[in-house]
Order: sequence, then C-alpha cells, then structure tokens
Amino acid sequence: MPPAAEFTTIDAVRDFNRFYTNFLGVLNKAYLDSPYTLTDVRVLFEVGFRGGVAASALTRDLHLDPAYLSRIVKRFREDGLIETTPDPSDARSQVIKVTEKGQAQFEEFVRRSRAQIAGYFEKLAIGEPERVVAAMRTIQDTLGADETTVAPAVIRNHRSGDIGWIVQSQARFYTEEFGWDDRFEGLVAEVAGKFLSNFNPEKDRCWIAERGGLNVGSAMIADGGDGIAKLRLLYVDKAARGLGLGKLLVDECIRFSRDAGYKKLSLWTNDILDTARAIYIKAGFKLAAEERHRMFGPELNGQTWVLDL
Repeated sequence: MPPAAEFTTIDAVRDFNRFYTNFLGVLNKAYLDSPYTLTDVRVLFEVGFRGGVAASALTRDLHLDPAYLSRIVKRFREDGLIETTPDPSDARSQVIKVTEKGQAQFEEFVRRSRAQIAGYFEKLAIGEPERVVAAMRTIQDTLGADETTVAPAVIRNHRSGDIGWIVQSQARFYTEEFGWDDRFEGLVAEVAGKFLSNFNPEKDRCWIAERGGLNVGSAMIADGGDGIAKLRLLYVDKAARGLGLGKLLVDECIRFSRDAGYKKLSLWTNDILDTARAIYIKAGFKLAAEERHRMFGPELNGQTWVLDL
C-alpha cells in the first residue's frame, strides 16, 4: 500500500485535474458557445492548423477511437466544415481538409479561445499571468515524454522586467544551492541597478536566454573603465542545463566586448562554481587574482579572471 505522502501527492494532482477541467469547460456539451464539444473543436483545430491531415494520424496523435473520430468527421462533413479524400498512403484512411466555411469556423474558435484566456488574465495582478504560464511550462516540460518537442533556446537582448528576473532567479538559486545569505541578493541587485542606471548601448549589453517563452539564462557586459569590460551575472537555470547556453552567453559577451573596442574582459567568480569556471578557461580567460572571503556567509574563494581581447 502506498505511503500517506504518496496519497497526498496523487490526491493533489486529482484535485488539480478536477479544477482545470471545470475551468476549461471540458465537460460542457457546448464548448466556446458553439454546438460542438471540446473534442470536436480540438479535431477542427488540428485539421485547421495542419492544413490537412490523415484520419489515421489524428486517431494516433489525439488518442481517439477511430469510430469516434469517424462520427466527428461525418458531422463536420454534413455541416460543410471539412472535405475528405482517399489517403494515397493508406487505403483504410482518408485525408481531411477544412473547407472555406471550416476555415472561417476554425479562425473563430481561435479568436474565442484567445479572448477567453485574455479574460481570465485581465482579472489577475501584474506578474501573475507570467507565473501561471511558468507553472504550465513546468508541468509540460517535466511530464512531457519527448524532450524534442520543447522549443529550442534563443538568446536575445534584455527588455523590461528581465533585470528583476535576474535578481530573483540568482538570489533564489544561490541561496538554495549553496546556502548564501541575503547579502548576495543585495550584491546582485546593486550590480543590476547600476547596469540600468548607467546603461550605454554602445558599451553595455545584457543577454537573456529564453526557452519556450521563459527566461532560463542571462549574462551582462558593463563598462569597467580604462578599456576593460566586466562580465557580470552569468547564470543558467537548472531546467536548461546541458544545452550549452553558458558557453553561448559567454561567447556573446566576448564578441560584443571586442566589437565595442574593449582591450580586456574581466570577471569575478568563486571557485566552487566549477561549470562556469570551465567555460571561462576554455574561452581563454586567465586567473589574475584570488582571495578568501565571507561576503555571503560561508567561506569562499573569490577569483578574478581576465581575457585579453
């Protein structure tokens, strides 16, 4: 018999499932104020999005009983929403495409669905929609069986709200992972605040690594004076480790620093951050100085690394 803790976890999942199915109106016979069920609409979504699809592919991808799908297709055909032709690759199947009327209905469903979600989000406080989406992404990425379905990461320049995310994510990570105290968050906030206050697009830059719409990494270049650029706040979230994002971010820092006319690139780190140090060493940084300190609670060995550009 499973332990009580496991029952608590399972019951929590079941409770969420009941909430979310009610929230979406999954059990309603009329979905999105239409005469169709959620399954009906999902089938039309798939046909519309794909621009035509084999019935056999729909039964596989949507986990539908072939007879059930056949009834939906029959109804859509009678309503003038789809047309079917024999599947040249499977004599037992057919290719389904939306008609002009079906395309209009598909686009209307998309509009209604977006409006419904926007209506929910309009009632939330600033930042809460992003929290909801982040939680959804966590569920999707954690329980998704096929990692290849996750969107690849992209690296972009920072925009409003990103600097606050850098402070929050790094403070939380280093506190939980290494037991550093609030003084580290204070340092990150100070560095981030000075970056924004003194920002010069010709000499300063911040990059954000984004995956599936969520921030998963960051790095900064700030003007250190005397022709020296400072690489600050390199970070990759645990959910995105192993993708090579740390190296990509450091490469961007080096490229920008050279293009901006800097002579040297300097950074400060701690020797327990092995993954980051390995990236710096491989990129050609040389250890310039080190010192013991307790700036964040535990005793650490701080290091300054420099790269001649």
